[in-house]
Amino acid sequence: MTEPTFIEAVNLQKSYAMPHGVVDVLTGMSLQIQAGEHVCIMGASGSGKSTLMHLLAGLDTPDAGDVLIEGEAIHRWKESRRANFRAQHIGVVFQNYHLLPDLNVLENVLMPTRALKSWSEPGGKVVDKAKTLLDSVGLLHRLDHRPVELSGGEQQRLAVARALINEPKILMADEPTGNLDANTGGLLLDDLFRLSEEQNRTLVIVTHDPCLAERCHRTIHL
Repeated sequence: MTEPTFIEAVNLQKSYAMPHGVVDVLTGMSLQIQAGEHVCIMGASGSGKSTLMHLLAGLDTPDAGDVLIEGEAIHRWKESRRANFRAQHIGVVFQNYHLLPDLNVLENVLMPTRALKSWSEPGGKVVDKAKTLLDSVGLLHRLDHRPVELSGGEQQRLAVARALINEPKILMADEPTGNLDANTGGLLLDDLFRLSEEQNRTLVIVTHDPCLAERCHRTIHL
């Protein structure tokens, strides 16, 4: 029996106005991703990989076309509803981490919990969950450190823990090993895939690395 489509992009179009004119980034992009699938999106620089991920995650809206998650066109919602949906169901690992420099490791991981409608000051259970996540990526001993005190690999692992704190159904990562050496990147990927498989998360990875693509169920080329 065919699994229902979990994430679907239908004829996506996205352009950006630049000083020298309009740049068409996506022109009629369509794809389907099943629940629990690990999908790699590959393409040359400038092919629209990051733009596509931002659209699928509801971080940006298309000029035309639809992004549907479980049949819901999320980009047609008000931003407040879309933001709450992202907070509950989508975790994003950015290429450049986007950690908050004035917060320590534990506070950075807890930050996404503030976006939930049910948010209140972090109590014992959510702090324990954050510590468990940090332990799973080898950062429990760094709780009180600021991001600037961490290595690149540690910052990226922190970004993974932060993306998972709200237990999202979907995890998206943009060039997760792009700033890391081969050994550190391999360890980060081990964490990323292990933590996705444990909860049967849908994983979408943007990369130009063919070795990373080999670890996914399927690769989509732009």
